[in-house]
Amino acid sequence: MAETNGAANLNTKNGNFICGVVEGFYGRPWTTEQRKDLFQKLKKWGMDSYLYAPKDDYKHRAYWRDLYTVEEAEHLTGLITAAREYGITFYYALSPGLDITYSSSKEVTALKRKLEQVSQFGCTAFALLFDDIEPEMSEADKEVFQSFAHAQVSVTNDIFQHLGQPRFLLCPTQYCATRAMPNVASSEYLNTLGSKLAQEIDIMWTGPKVISRLLTVESIEEITEVLRRPPVIWDNLHANDYDQKRVFLGPYSGRSPDLIPKLRGVLTNPNCEYGANFIAIHTLAQWSRCNVDGKRDLSLNDTVSADIKLETETEDGVLGEDVPSTLSPNMYHPRHALKNAISEWLLEFNKKKAAWGVIAKPQPCVASTIPIPIIPSVNTCMSLTSTTTTTVPAAPTPVANSNHLQALAEVCSSVTGNDSFAQPSSGPVMNSLVSDIKVVSEPVLTTLPTNMSSETPSTVLSSIEPMDCNTTPNNSPAHIAKIPTEDDAMVDNTSTCSEASGSMQVEVDSTSPTVNGTQMIIENDSENHESPDNADAVPQEPVDVEKQLTHEDLSLLCDLFYLPFEHGGQGVQLLQEFNWLKSNAYVVMKKSKEEESASESDIEEWHLRAAKLNDMCNAVNRLFQRLTYCNNRELLYDLYSYVWDMRGVVSLLNSYVKWLGFSNGWKETFMSGEQEPWVFRGGLTADLQRLIPVDSGNDLFVYKAPEVPSSKIYTIRPYLPSDEEAVYAVCNQINNCASSSAVSDRLVGGFLTLSPELCMVVEDENGIVGYAVATLNVKSYNQKMVVSWIPELRMKYPLDNSISELPQNVQDAIQYFHSFIPDVSEQLCRQHPSKLICAVLPSVTDQSICKRLITCVLAALRANGSFGVHTTMSSTDKESHEFYGKLGFVDLNPVHEEHPGIKTMCRSF
Repeated sequence: MAETNGAANLNTKNGNFICGVVEGFYGRPWTTEQRKDLFQKLKKWGMDSYLYAPKDDYKHRAYWRDLYTVEEAEHLTGLITAAREYGITFYYALSPGLDITYSSSKEVTALKRKLEQVSQFGCTAFALLFDDIEPEMSEADKEVFQSFAHAQVSVTNDIFQHLGQPRFLLCPTQYCATRAMPNVASSEYLNTLGSKLAQEIDIMWTGPKVISRLLTVESIEEITEVLRRPPVIWDNLHANDYDQKRVFLGPYSGRSPDLIPKLRGVLTNPNCEYGANFIAIHTLAQWSRCNVDGKRDLSLNDTVSADIKLETETEDGVLGEDVPSTLSPNMYHPRHALKNAISEWLLEFNKKKAAWGVIAKPQPCVASTIPIPIIPSVNTCMSLTSTTTTTVPAAPTPVANSNHLQALAEVCSSVTGNDSFAQPSSGPVMNSLVSDIKVVSEPVLTTLPTNMSSETPSTVLSSIEPMDCNTTPNNSPAHIAKIPTEDDAMVDNTSTCSEASGSMQVEVDSTSPTVNGTQMIIENDSENHESPDNADAVPQEPVDVEKQLTHEDLSLLCDLFYLPFEHGGQGVQLLQEFNWLKSNAYVVMKKSKEEESASESDIEEWHLRAAKLNDMCNAVNRLFQRLTYCNNRELLYDLYSYVWDMRGVVSLLNSYVKWLGFSNGWKETFMSGEQEPWVFRGGLTADLQRLIPVDSGNDLFVYKAPEVPSSKIYTIRPYLPSDEEAVYAVCNQINNCASSSAVSDRLVGGFLTLSPELCMVVEDENGIVGYAVATLNVKSYNQKMVVSWIPELRMKYPLDNSISELPQNVQDAIQYFHSFIPDVSEQLCRQHPSKLICAVLPSVTDQSICKRLITCVLAALRANGSFGVHTTMSSTDKESHEFYGKLGFVDLNPVHEEHPGIKTMCRSF
C-alpha cells in the first residue's frame, strides 16, 4: 500500500477495523452452504467479520428464547467452526426487542441461557439488536427503569459481563439520524447509551437514514461524540428487502475512505439473494484497503494524482463521470472498483452449482396495492429455489396506500397523506439451520388473535424509509396480546412487493418430485456442487463462445441494477434515449403539405438514435440469453426474474419506438405533464415502464416470471403488409379453421386492411405467434367497413345454401358479413371509442407476452388521443372473457349492450 496519507487506515492494518457482512435483512435467509462460501470469500478479500442476524430465521427474532435442537446446534456449530477456520469472527446476534420484559429476571436468564448455549458451540462474539421495535417500555419496565435506553443498557451490560466480556455489538432502536429524537446531539436515548453502555461494546449505526446515500465525516464525528465511541456502520446501501423489483449490483459508493480512521468498522447488509452480492462485498473490501478518495482527489494537482490519466468515457462507452484508467493501490474509485469486481465475478458464472425448486423472490411479501389479474394457486413468501424446500401459504395483507409506498427513503422522495397501514398477517417461520442447502419452514407455534388487527391505529407518515418497515412477526411466543403501536404499524410495510407481489406466487407442477410434501424441480444434479478447494476451476468441456457471458454483459447487468439512488451509465442512457425518441417523434411524422416538414438531418438523427436503442435492446437480449446458459444455476435463479423483467420492458420500449418510426398517425397527445422519472420505487425497470404512455395500465406491468429459466425471446413489433398471411394463419389455428379464412376475415382482416398502423405482432425464432389488432375509433372504422371491406367479403362469401355444410364459426362469419350493422352505442363511443382484438398461440406459455402486446397497442392508441378501448365476443365465449379479464378488461354494463348474444368488455388507460 502506498504511504500517502498512510495513517488514514491504521486501524485496518492493526486489526481494529471490523469489516464484513451482516446477514440482517427481512425475508428468506441464506443457506449454510452459502454462508460457508461467504466466509471463504471474506478471507480471500481480506475481510474479517460476519454477523448472523437474519430477521426471519426461526430462533433469531420471533422465537429468540427457544434453545437450539441437536440438529440445529450441529449446523450452527459447523458455521462457527468454518468461520474460525477462515479467520472470520462470527458474531451471533439475537433480536429480543419485540417482546422482552427488560425488568424480568426470568427473561434475562432466558437470554443468558440462549447465548450461553451458542457460546458452547464455539462462538466468541455476540450482538443484541433492538432495531425495528416499539420505542415504548411495558408497564412493568417503567416501574424499574428510568427510560427505554436505561433498560436496554442494563440488560446488555449484564449479558456482556455474564459472557465474560466477549466481542460485543449493539444495534440501538434509534439507529440512524432520522430516528434520533429529536435529533442526534439532543437524543436522550443515544446519550444514555453513550454514557452508560460498557465502553468495550460497539454500537451500530446506519447513517443519516436507514438507507444512506452519503456518509459524511461530519455526521460520523457527531454520532461518535454522542456515543462516546466510533460507530460500526450497518450499511444498507445494497439491501433490497423493501422492493421486489430491485437488486443492487453497483459498487460501494457514497462513502469516502476518509471515514475509515473515524469508524470502528463497516458491515454491509446486502441483497436478499446471496448470489447477487459479489459486487457489493468485493467493492467494500477494495474500499476498506484504501485511504484516498479517487472521486475527490483526482482533481487535486498533487503527486498522488499527477500520474493518473483520465478517460472521458466510462469503460462501457458511456459518456459521463471521469474514470481513472490507472489508480494507485490506496485510492478508491467506485467505477474502477466495479470493473475489478466484475472481472472476478465472471468466473462465478462458470462454476457448476445446482438450483432447487422454482424461481421465487426471497423478499418478504406484502399485498400489492393494485389488483392482480392472475392469481396462481400457491402464494408463498418462501422460495423453492436453492434455498428452500417448503411453501407456506401467506394471507395477503391489505395495505391502504394509494402510492405504493413510493416514498421509501430518498430512494422514493416523500409520501404525504392519510396512509393507513394494516397489521400484517403472520409470515412463514423459516429455519436455515437444519439443512446445508435449503431453508425450511417451521410450524407456527402461536399466532396473534385475528381480532387484534382491528386495533392497529392508522398513522400518517410524512416520510417512510426502507427496512424499518419490514414484516414483524406477530406470532412471537411471549406477550402475544401486546397491542401494536404506531411504530409497529410503520415497521410492517417497507417490504411492499412493489407492483409485483404476483411474482412471489408460485404455481407448482404436480408431476414434480416432492420433498416435505412440496413439489420440487432440480436443475443440475447435486453432484455438480464444487468444494471450496476447486471453486475457481472452470469446466473443461467445450463451450459455445456465443453462449458465454462476457465482461461487457456483466457491466450492462450492473448498470441496469445499480444502486438505490442512481442508475448505472447504460441504464441512464436507456432512459435518455427513449425519452428523446418519444419527445422528438414528431420529426418522423408525415405531415400535410401546408405544414413544414422536418429537415432530413433531423429525421436521420431520429432514425440513428432509434437504431442505437435497438442495439441496446439487443445487448439486453444477449445478456438475458447468455445468463440462462450459465453453469451456475443457483446464481441464475437469483438473478433471472430481474433480468427477465428488465428484458421485457426494454423490448416493449423498443417495440413502441419502432411503431413511432413506422406510424404516420402519431399525435403529441401524450406529451403533457412530462417529468424525468429517474429514481422512484421499482428501480430502472419501473422508471422505464413509466415512460410508456399508459397511465392506468400499471396492472399490465404485474408479470409472473417463469418458474424455470428459459432463454426463449419473443419480440413485439409493428405489423407489416407482408405479415398478413402469417397473422391469418395464427388466427385460423386459434379458431380451428383450416378450410376457410372467413373467420380471420371477420376477426382481423378489417383491422389489417383499414388500420394497419395500429396493429402489432409478436414473433419468436420461428415466426409470428400472436397479434393485437386495433382501430382508433370504432364508429368511423365501421363506416369504412361498410364502404370498403364488407362489400368485398359479401362477394367472396355468398350467402347460399352451401354454407350449411361449413363449420359453425365459418357460417357465423358469413352471416355477420351479410347482416353487418355499423351502429355503435353513443356511451361506448364516448368512453371506449377504440376497439382491439388480441390473440396468441397456445404454444406461448409466457403469460407476460399478452400484457406486453396489449400495452404496446394501448400506448399507440393513447399517442393518437384515445383513452378507452373495448373488445367484443360471443356471450358464451368464456375463454375469451377470462383472457381479456386477465388483461384488465371489465364487462360493459349490460344495459348498454346493443346486440343480443354479444358481450362487450372495456378498459381505460
